[in-house]
Amino acid sequence: MTTSTEMLAETLPDTPTKHICVADIMTTRVVTIEMDDRLILAKEIFDNVSFHHLLVVDNEQLSGILSHRDFLRALSPNIGTAAELMRDTETLQKRVHQVMTHNPFTIAPHCDINQATKLILDHDIGCLPVLDNNVIVGIITWKDLLNAYYVK
Repeated sequence: MTTSTEMLAETLPDTPTKHICVADIMTTRVVTIEMDDRLILAKEIFDNVSFHHLLVVDNEQLSGILSHRDFLRALSPNIGTAAELMRDTETLQKRVHQVMTHNPFTIAPHCDINQATKLILDHDIGCLPVLDNNVIVGIITWKDLLNAYYVK
């Protein structure tokens, strides 16, 4: 089975960054959340970390991504305000699988960063889970890529 990243390899021009692999710049400490976890757990995580993507797993297999933006879109805007009512706080009882992005694009660690950049730009996404033989080994974000291209 040919992946989308393998198909891209033939179409990318040579650039100075072509030799940099996803594995060289990806984040390997990945935080995951279960599909049936409630959004209150995601809120606790997002409130205490500086990143914006949680990988969603089911039986240790990637099922989706919950971005901070997806999370905020699912909540009542009155959460944490003086206007907050019981129905507002009930939005935190939704399950992660109800608001996550299903079947996300992924990339392999051996792929070059131009392939990752093309996927992120072409699909207007913020990150790519990095899988090696269907095992989550990392995550790469648009910020990781921007840092790799930046010449200091």
